[in-house]
Parts: sequence; structure tokens; C-alpha cells
Amino acid sequence: MSKTTTVKTDCDTDTGWLSVEQARARMCDSVNIIDGFERVAIRDALNRILADDVISPINVPPYDNSAMDGYALRAADLPTSGETTLDVSGASFAGTPFDGEVKTGKTIRIMTGAQMPVGADTVIMQEQVQRDGDVITISTGHKQGQNVRYIGEDIQQGGPALTAGKKIGPAEIGLLASLGIPEVTVKRKLRVAFFSTGDELRAVGEPLEEGQIYDSNRYTLFGMLTQLGVELIDMGVIPDDRAQIENAFSSAAALADAVITSGGVSVGEADYVKDILDKLGEINFWKISMKPGKPLAFGKVNEAVFIGLPGNPVSVMATFYQFALPALRRMMGQDDIEPVVVKVPCKSMLKKRPG
Repeated sequence: MSKTTTVKTDCDTDTGWLSVEQARARMCDSVNIIDGFERVAIRDALNRILADDVISPINVPPYDNSAMDGYALRAADLPTSGETTLDVSGASFAGTPFDGEVKTGKTIRIMTGAQMPVGADTVIMQEQVQRDGDVITISTGHKQGQNVRYIGEDIQQGGPALTAGKKIGPAEIGLLASLGIPEVTVKRKLRVAFFSTGDELRAVGEPLEEGQIYDSNRYTLFGMLTQLGVELIDMGVIPDDRAQIENAFSSAAALADAVITSGGVSVGEADYVKDILDKLGEINFWKISMKPGKPLAFGKVNEAVFIGLPGNPVSVMATFYQFALPALRRMMGQDDIEPVVVKVPCKSMLKKRPG
């Protein structure tokens, strides 16, 4: 019987590989928030990052109002046992409040969002009332202040409505509009240059020759970066030529805050990225304990942050979301940068080597 020999790879034995958590933390701790801001209309603020706190000019709600359709009354008129009757003496609608005071033994019809009338401090839902003409009958089980939304309960005038670093989504735009705020100060857009490397890559639409493939990674990066809301600088496909790659890095670093590449960061003879970065900038790390996505490079080109993603299309997406996205969010000034982690069952077995 022959003896089986196991050949270990550098991933099995090299202790220099960073864990996913270590790599992500090192990237996020190494980048700086970009300078610069601009004033934009709230409709143009979608997916932008707030540069300053937004201070509310008004109370929300702006006045005590009813949370239900029902009847507003004095809590002193609530029955402690049995039932009691009250006379309906008017109505309060949203935009048309009741002009007067609710007296003892009286109530008014009130709609959701309508201003609470003077004297009333409690609302009984219409489903819990029996009405006969202009008289209602209510029973026990109610308490003072129920179904009332108080002035400033959600946001107080002069208090922060949104804080700096918040990414503005549809809900935040609606909130700003509800406060009567037409413009906000946001961080300028992060400028990201990106390109693919490889002699085998061809642009979409070109005919393929033997040994060639289409460059899909640049389109994937375009989609992910567009979704992030950055200013894009697409530099195309750069052949495996040392001089052309070096020139591309220099040009990208002069234009952008961050430079992202796909391919060229492994240990092949034609992978020049690491050597060029040693010349133009610095490498923080270029090996992580993750598959797909082991050859991930991170460092600097001049003053620009560099993130070198692997060439495999699945690896590009996996490493972008796990590492590049949190780092770019930090550079944008966003306060919520960590990827969402959800535990789900796997439908099949996963095999992996130790390390």
C-alpha cells in the first residue's frame, strides 16, 4: 500500500496571513475622513453623508395632538366605575382645530393628527364609545393622557434631528422636509479611480481570441461603487506591462482619494502591482485568511488609499463588501460602516483547509 503525502500550501503554514477581522480593522483604522463639504437641496442629498448636525427649528409634533380618531375630554370626567355620559360640543380636524375650551362634562369629536383643544388631556378611541346623537357613553378602563402625542415628543426644537456622519436615505429626506429644512451640508463625494489588469481581458463587445475573457470585474465595481454614491473615475483595462501599470497608478493617485484594482495582486510572474506599490507608495498587507479572496492588497499610492482586489469575479465581490466597503464608508465620514452579519443555514457542506 502506498503512503499518501499531503503537500501544504503557504496558506497552511504562513503565520503572516491576517484574519478577516484583523484586515478590516487595519484598513478602517488606517484611512482618514476626506475634507470638503457642500450645500445641497434635500432632494439631491440622497445617499450623501451629513457633514454637520441638523438642528430642528421646530418641535415635532408641533403641538399636542390626537393619535387616534375618537373623542377628546378631561381625564377628570373619566368614570371610576360603571358608565358616564358626555355632551359632544364640537369637533377638531387636522388643520382646523376646535376654537374653544372643553368644559367639564363635555367632549369634542377629534381626528388623528388634530390639535388637542384647551382643557382636554385624554382621547377615547371611537370604537370604545357609544354615541347617540350629541351624547356619548364611555365605561371604565381608560387613563389620563392616553392616545395623545405631546409637543416635542419626537424631536425638540433646538435639539439634533440628525447627526453628522448619518447617511441620508428616503426616510431622512422626509424627516428634513417635515422640519421645513430645504438644504443640508454634506461631505463632498469620495473620488474613486478603478481599473482592471491583465493581458487576457477584453472590453465587452470586442471579439474574443484564444485565451481571452471579457472584463466583468470593472462592471461589477462600477455597480458597487455607484450604489455607494462616490465619484467614479473608470480607467479601463491596463495590460500586464510594468510601465503601463506604474503610469496608471500615478495618474489614478493624482485624481482620486482611493484607487481600486482587480487582478495582479497574487504571486504570478506577471503580477507587478506589489512591486510597483513598493516603489510608488507602501503596502500595509496583501494576504488574508479568507477564501475566496486571499490575495487582497492594501496600502497607499502617494497620498491615495490603495485597495487591490483579486482577479476572480466572486473574490472581487466578496472582498469589496467585506473590506473595501467599510474602509470607503469611513473615508466618506459615515458613522455606520460595518457590514451586516446574518447567520443562515447552509444547504451543503463547505470544505476548507486549516488557516
